[in-house]
Amino acid sequence: MTQLLGAGVTMVDTMKEESLDAARVRAKFGVAPDRVADFLALTGDKSDNIPGVPGVGPKTAAKWLAEYGDLDGVIENAAQIKGKAGENLRATVPALPLYRTLTTIRCDVALDVTLDELAPRAPDVAALRALFEDYGFTSWLGQLPSSGAPCAPRAAPRDYRLILSEASLQLWLDRLGACDCFAFGSHTTGADYMRAEVVGVAFAVAPGEAAYVPLAHDYDGAPPQLPRADVLERLRPLLEAKTPAKIGHNLKYERQVLANHGIALRGIGDDSMLAAYVYNSVATRPDLADASEKYLAESAPRYEDLAGKGVKQKSFHHIALKSACDYAAAGADLSLRLHRHLRPLLERQGAPGAVYREIEMPLLAVLADVERQGVLIDRDLLARLSAELGADLERVSQRAFALAGREFNVDSPKQIQEVLFDEAGLPVIRKTPKGQPSTAEDVLGELAADYELPRVILEFRSLSKLKSTYADKLPTMVHAASGRVHTCYHQAITATGRLSSSDPNLQNIPVRTARGRRIRQAFVAPAGRKLIAADYSQIEMRIMAHLSRDANLLAVFAQDGDVHAATAAEVFATTPDRVGADRRRIAKAINFGLIYG
Repeated sequence: MTQLLGAGVTMVDTMKEESLDAARVRAKFGVAPDRVADFLALTGDKSDNIPGVPGVGPKTAAKWLAEYGDLDGVIENAAQIKGKAGENLRATVPALPLYRTLTTIRCDVALDVTLDELAPRAPDVAALRALFEDYGFTSWLGQLPSSGAPCAPRAAPRDYRLILSEASLQLWLDRLGACDCFAFGSHTTGADYMRAEVVGVAFAVAPGEAAYVPLAHDYDGAPPQLPRADVLERLRPLLEAKTPAKIGHNLKYERQVLANHGIALRGIGDDSMLAAYVYNSVATRPDLADASEKYLAESAPRYEDLAGKGVKQKSFHHIALKSACDYAAAGADLSLRLHRHLRPLLERQGAPGAVYREIEMPLLAVLADVERQGVLIDRDLLARLSAELGADLERVSQRAFALAGREFNVDSPKQIQEVLFDEAGLPVIRKTPKGQPSTAEDVLGELAADYELPRVILEFRSLSKLKSTYADKLPTMVHAASGRVHTCYHQAITATGRLSSSDPNLQNIPVRTARGRRIRQAFVAPAGRKLIAADYSQIEMRIMAHLSRDANLLAVFAQDGDVHAATAAEVFATTPDRVGADRRRIAKAINFGLIYG
């Protein structure tokens, strides 16, 4: 911008809080404002991806411009400039006029408005409201004049009740039974839905009106609480009935935990976590606090603030009742308010509302059933595979020691650094933020193309991961009562709408190697049953073909071909029938990269 400075024109740099005129530009850069574009053409401008002359910095550029007048003068005298800088200049001369064009601010662009027409006008409130609602600008929504249209609801006065008596519980049971819907949330001993037990339950019947019933808080000085079994039994008719509708945030977890106590949650109305996810799958994390801040413009309590972090984090049953009540009742309250705010927005959007109603909400109960059913594994096969992997690791580590000329800890990045870079003298591909040679997977992969030792270390890492993550760990994750492994399927995490799986991740079992395929063979069906796999045939690529009307894509599907093999054939200049698995995998990455960026 400094190239615009001159008579009557100065510039305020708001980042550095300084004012610049022509004299200060000359002092700062060594050139006058009318030579700034020439200066940048020589030095380059990284922010605009203009390379400039390699190795030429501000001092050299200013010196040349002072000596030869302008960029044209520098180009005319390029042959006289000596040294490496002169060589680089002469090599760059053909591109310098383009660089100057790119660095020059155009002052001759025709404008179809006058300055007076650019003055601020009265806002179009209706258009702003639609825009702010579409993009979730809830804070700004609250600043618009009220017109009766939905906006971020104002926080209601909070009336959170701690229920410790039979009379108070009955009063709330009567209120819940008389509602069309109420928000419900349980608070438990842990995140593992198969083992978690209810510590307390919270309800909200209207914005700002919520209650918490503690059932199993256990700490020094904890007051007497209502018996858990009795309270849950009295709640059973409400929770198992189709009406009133139950609202919550992550009701799949609530369904699982209640099942541990013999209660089948029915009448699920709305899940504010799924509503926020469908409304904007990129901008919202699944936790209640994030959704509340984004869509209600209200900060919500976070569990870490209540219970601490890491190994010292308290379980909920060790939290004092007053703090537990404030946290749990706020959770139910915010779930209800998110439901009231997001459901109308989704319905106004049309298709997203249908996705939420017809796909995501019905899927909740299906996933809960799949999770609770669990997966049967062959523990004997995994034990044999663990022993084989242990023998392989010993063999590979001995090969690594022989190549290094000494024994070292193949699991230690620091010792790998010493062996590869200090002792073997291999080239440093990349450094860590602390300045140490990187031993990351991709770095070792690059080195492995030319050196055997990094290739052996990568093999060790691959075998070690198979052993520790799958062969050894999966048997420890078998639930004692069911005899099966129970994963958790997440509906509201991926930006693309796919499910993800954790604890353990059952969607990422290795398949590329023979050992990895052995891991997959450990997932079995009981006697008399079979495992069946069902998959859409390239559904995303078919959607891509439909939307783009790309002739090549359409032709592949019309001929019932393999779209990834067809892409690989184009990329590698061959025919689809000669494409191997590795090249097809590369083409698959290209195809999905085009769709998902």
